[in-house]
Amino acid sequence: MFKFVKGPLESIEGVGIYPLISLLIFFIFFVALFWWVITAKKEYINNVSNLPLEKEDEQDNTKPLQKN
Repeated sequence: MFKFVKGPLESIEGVGIYPLISLLIFFIFFVALFWWVITAKKEYINNVSNLPLEKEDEQDNTKPLQKN
């Protein structure tokens, strides 16, 4: 299967740079994400992690449940 991909790509000039660019984008993205996680404030992380629970608390719980 690899020969079907490799064959047409060999005819393109400078095609060897694309894997390097892809690797750099991948590496830079995850380094930036890792840096953001390490430097994020604990209060912000706790606030964001509780958001789904806050939405549930805001709902009106006085309505009776409907049976199917």
